[in-house]
Amino acid sequence: MNKDQQNVQDDQAQENLSEVLQVRRDKLAKLQEMGRDPFHQSRYDRTSTSVTIKNNFETTEGTVVKIAGRIMSKRIQGKAGFIDIQDQDGRIQCYVRLDRIGEEEYSIFSTYDIGDIIGLEGEVFKTKKEEISVKANEVVLLSKSLQILPEKYHGLKDQDLRYRQRYVDLIVNPEVKDAFLTRTKALKALRSYLDERGFLEVETPILNTIAGGANARPFVTHHNTLDIPMYLRIANELYLKRLIVGGFDKVYEMGRMFRNEGMSIKHNPEYTAMELYQAYADYTDMMEITENLISHMAEVATGSMKVNYQGTEIDFTPPWKRMTMEDCVKEYTGVDFSTINTDEEAIAIAKEKGIEITPGMRRGEVINAFFEEFGEDKLIQPTFITHHPVEVSPLAKRNVEDPRRTDRFEAFANRWELANAFSELNDPIDQKGRFMDQMRKKELGDDEACDMDEDFVNALEVGLPPTGGLGIGIDRTIMLLTNSTSIRDVLLFPTMKPIENNQNKIEE
Repeated sequence: MNKDQQNVQDDQAQENLSEVLQVRRDKLAKLQEMGRDPFHQSRYDRTSTSVTIKNNFETTEGTVVKIAGRIMSKRIQGKAGFIDIQDQDGRIQCYVRLDRIGEEEYSIFSTYDIGDIIGLEGEVFKTKKEEISVKANEVVLLSKSLQILPEKYHGLKDQDLRYRQRYVDLIVNPEVKDAFLTRTKALKALRSYLDERGFLEVETPILNTIAGGANARPFVTHHNTLDIPMYLRIANELYLKRLIVGGFDKVYEMGRMFRNEGMSIKHNPEYTAMELYQAYADYTDMMEITENLISHMAEVATGSMKVNYQGTEIDFTPPWKRMTMEDCVKEYTGVDFSTINTDEEAIAIAKEKGIEITPGMRRGEVINAFFEEFGEDKLIQPTFITHHPVEVSPLAKRNVEDPRRTDRFEAFANRWELANAFSELNDPIDQKGRFMDQMRKKELGDDEACDMDEDFVNALEVGLPPTGGLGIGIDRTIMLLTNSTSIRDVLLFPTMKPIENNQNKIEE
């Protein structure tokens, strides 16, 4: 088929689709003329759902129930017909006869379309084929569907429609709900785990006057009344640590973060993270919390601490493997940074190994670049990578034995970073120096470097007790628990580029 023939075929298909859509609108108009406008229905008193009827058939058989849902299939044969109604829990078959609901109502019922939402009252019974069903006494149209539902997922021309029109995806692919039900179970498990251990859930600002708490590119907006730039938060760390200064011993917050960076199967511009802080604790305490918390989420949400991800078993059972960043680099490259002490030596070995050199790069940044290039993709089973260089850890406390390192870790599984934690830097003089170093990087063109936060330095001067902090990437964790290959599969409404020319209608 040549291009012109394809265009003619596409135009004909669009014309046919438009005619079908018009038929639905004509049906609605006729109902409205009859005084039967479905959109005037404001409520419907349901007494049962598809699952409760099926699970309790022995007690519901012969009883009259009221159910509601969307028509997903329809088979009319003369004076009787079968329809399948889908509600939140599943589907159930309903049997509608002319002699039970009356000639006028049956005539109207016969015009209903797949996708229409109805209420149905009737008697629970089992068909000759042993299928639990409801025999209708009354059928009420509650909402008219003016679009055409695709029959199945691969009936969509554009797979992106699954994400763009999640409401359609949920209707035609009910199994999609499973990932989000698992997500809810996991988040409930997270909250209950922390609540039971004395952590207080709090809320901190999403609109900030400073983009701080992490190295990332922010979304910038403007406050008209104050006439100042503002930033969607890239992290909630600095506010939560202020609460530790104020006297709370254990706090956590779970919510949306925003980073104006690239998009991929692991990255969405807005994502969910959980951060917690505990006074009088350090990064080793955060390790224990991390492995116990994530394994608990897995067990509650999936029934096991071991999950199968794309054919590989990921075992979250504590304890997890521990490696320093330098040891990881040495294991996978043979380069021993304990014998490399200057920036010049580090840059020279980086050039030998093909590592990209950026302006002002120093020894610690080279170590981190080595790890990201050669070590990160080897970490399949849950692993803690510890003691990151100071240069890439502006908010972490220095290691006493080697001040070039910090008491920090990142948790990895399936090659992904799931968590980041450290013993919090509580030396205000050192912290201000780290902020100044970040400002130097920003001047050199690093638009992900932290801003100076004078008020946070002031809070440290008031006094932050020894504190452990932890951040967990919720979406990536849920991806592993649900065997999802894209972050879009665990976000109900992921960020999508708008379609031009209003090409966003449901397609068959």
